[in-house]
Amino acid sequence: MKRECLKIIGTAHVSQESVDEVKDAIYEQHPDVVAIELDRGRYTKLKEQMMGIERDEEISVTRIIKENKVALFFTSTLLSYFQSKIGADLDVAPGSEMIGAIEASEDLGIPIALIDRDVNVTLQRALNKMGFIEKAKFLFSLIASVFGFGDEEDIDVEELKNPDNLDELMDIFKDEAPSVHEVLVHERDAYLAGSIMRIPQDHVIAVVGAGHKPGIEKYLDNPETLPNLRDLEVINDKKGIPWVKIFLAMIPILFVVIFFLAFFSGINITWNIYDFIVISMIMGFVGSILSGSKIQSAIVGGAVAPLTIIHPLLAAGWFSGLCEAKFRKVKQSDIKNLAHIESFKDLWNNSIFRILLVVIGTNLGVSIATLVILPSKVFIPLFMKIFGM
Repeated sequence: MKRECLKIIGTAHVSQESVDEVKDAIYEQHPDVVAIELDRGRYTKLKEQMMGIERDEEISVTRIIKENKVALFFTSTLLSYFQSKIGADLDVAPGSEMIGAIEASEDLGIPIALIDRDVNVTLQRALNKMGFIEKAKFLFSLIASVFGFGDEEDIDVEELKNPDNLDELMDIFKDEAPSVHEVLVHERDAYLAGSIMRIPQDHVIAVVGAGHKPGIEKYLDNPETLPNLRDLEVINDKKGIPWVKIFLAMIPILFVVIFFLAFFSGINITWNIYDFIVISMIMGFVGSILSGSKIQSAIVGGAVAPLTIIHPLLAAGWFSGLCEAKFRKVKQSDIKNLAHIESFKDLWNNSIFRILLVVIGTNLGVSIATLVILPSKVFIPLFMKIFGM
């Protein structure tokens, strides 16, 4: 690729003007290659969309939970929801400018280069880099936006392509979630720039999101600053001291210590153990059933509650959620339908929402038992008996 022969088109992903700009540039300049901001998976989905192929395949919630990819799936689903929602509001399907680039390229027989990193790698790297507080803030912002909280000003999508507006938007994003900003923006700027530099042909048109254009151009002008692209594809586990996990582990350890101290002090703890088991099971069951689960899921959530309280890395909600997933099959259409939800009734009929609600409800019930009921009814009284208070 020759730098002087490269044209980078910064687009808004849900903009008809961007679609027209991309197609006009390709038809007028007839480049050697059209590089598009897609990975193989997203490219395949867009091609199927172009051919009118609609797949409503079942999503294995069981596999997602077993492989510990719940956070990845949840984040990906919410981000897909936002893009689809904006596209529905503007009557422009997400990725239309990429479809326009593909159509024009195929019409002229021009090869296409896929220059983006796998979306799952990007999201997982972002999640691994985020701390607990940053994750909580990011999740709250996403959920608040889903339910319509916050500013409701009309968005001029074309204005978002203005460099001044982009700088302001990126600064806000950087302040709210610096780790996410680093992975979604800076890392991808580098990855996209590196992928463009690898293209052997001379004349290239690159179609990318407007927010990436300044960063890509900076790397292209200073190639010595470009990191190794292989390093940007590695998913490393987050390093550092897992304070949250340590804190959560201390709670059941404290409970077990109190039981042992009471036992070795000669105090009869039989009824205390019964209370622990019964209260845990009842709260797991109640939390699940109040969240709208099937009776079978509530029974499972209640049955495993005592064990999950003792084991800090287990959550009763995952078990009730797995059971609920057996009755509520999640399909691709459930994700697509999120963009068209206009009432709580629509949300209630969505399988993704219902399973997540069961998970949250069960965990909430067990958390109330762990942090409120059990200490006051079981452990504090035992503690007082141990020390003769």
